Amino acid sequence: MPSFLEAPVSGAYHLLTSLVSALQPLAGPYAAVAAIVVCTLFVRLCLLPLSLRAHRGLKARAVMMPQLKTLTERHRDNPERLQKELAKLQSESGTSLFAGFLPTLAQLPFFWLMYTLFSRAIVGGEANQLISGTLFGAPLGLHWPVFAATPGFGVLAVLLAVVAYFSARVALRQLDAAATPLTRRLARLLPYGTVLTAAFVPLAAGLYLVTTTTWTVVERAILQR
Repeated sequence: MPSFLEAPVSGAYHLLTSLVSALQPLAGPYAAVAAIVVCTLFVRLCLLPLSLRAHRGLKARAVMMPQLKTLTERHRDNPERLQKELAKLQSESGTSLFAGFLPTLAQLPFFWLMYTLFSRAIVGGEANQLISGTLFGAPLGLHWPVFAATPGFGVLAVLLAVVAYFSARVALRQLDAAATPLTRRLARLLPYGTVLTAAFVPLAAGLYLVTTTTWTVVERAILQR
């Protein structure tokens, strides 16, 4: 790992181990699990302004759809002119067509840290204490054992699938009437990608996924109301 990345990894490690120690009297053997959940919720709380901006962006996009279609048809043979008109439309509306991706992009560094912290036996020159934590008998640093799933991985897979089901329902409600069948199919299937992702990351990263996707579903449901 490049030396400039060691500092954030080491800092995150000491922060998380301190939180684990603080939660030990309350959570016992699940202190590491509780620490991951608490950190994830804190990160999502900090990202709430971006989520609100993303929600406004989605609403603005729905309002702009007729204009977007008109511009696309009018300047179909002139991509450069089309880009200028789209930029002008976004500027006038005060939003971006990509605002909906901001919360996801902002979480990538945290997800990378979680993956790194539970994938290494040595962090900051000392033995990694975090990987000794467990969830229903499965070490948090363990990757999904495809042929011999432990209860921890089974529970995680079920939770991710349930959250993905509700996430798909919320995503479908956000689509406008002009959405194509392909768009609706993708909105229905993409949330289940978290189950597949959990098969290739440590259990701790999967725990982060189930926590953050649950937050997303609840947040979107509230904002839609």
